[in-house]
Amino acid sequence: MKKHKYTPAVKRKYLILISGLMWLSIGIMLNTIAIDWLSHYHFKNTFIYLTGGIIISLIIHHFGFLKIVDKNLGRIKTLNPETCVFAFLSWKSYLLVLIMISMGIMLRHSQIPRNILSVIYIGLGLALILSSIRYLRVFIRTVIRGW
Repeated sequence: MKKHKYTPAVKRKYLILISGLMWLSIGIMLNTIAIDWLSHYHFKNTFIYLTGGIIISLIIHHFGFLKIVDKNLGRIKTLNPETCVFAFLSWKSYLLVLIMISMGIMLRHSQIPRNILSVIYIGLGLALILSSIRYLRVFIRTVIRGW
């Protein structure tokens, strides 16, 4: 592999760690926002909103995000032993992230009540946290095995 002078290269295992930490931190951020919104409603009907968010998160995690995580892990494992740090996401995934950020901004500026939005944010946030566990588990295994 030809080294580029200005390319920040890291080992593949760190791409897995970066992916897991990114998913985890965004999930925590979304849940923090949702809890803040619910606190403005003095936590009325919180159980209903949390239950809805948890159910949504399990569906998103199982039927959506796990497939994305597995596909990304497979892609990372085929990369050169040392590769650009920004390769933790594929270019298509960067586009997906941009779309999701744009949708989040649109939702926050919409007329949808925050208590309803909190269900969506809890669902996405918890699904991201659950899916990040797979990245982190694979990273720990690669460190133990010396990959």
